[in-house]
Amino acid sequence: MKKIIGEMAGRVWRILAEKEHVDISKLPQILKEKGEIVYQALGWLAREDKIDFYKKEGKTFVSLSHEEREIFKKSL
Repeated sequence: MKKIIGEMAGRVWRILAEKEHVDISKLPQILKEKGEIVYQALGWLAREDKIDFYKKEGKTFVSLSHEEREIFKKSL
């Protein structure tokens, strides 16, 4: 199970690298995966301080942390 969640965390990270921010309720649909695994992957990334959450107009959004966005930019 940890392997599946870790792989999903990588997929979530890549989606967030491509987009500035994403409504977390849309992530399972974007990734075409079960919400349970996607939300566990978000927890994994949050625990590693790789993502930030914020609320806007009653919705929760997620984005890469500033540090992770810089890592992504350097990898291009």
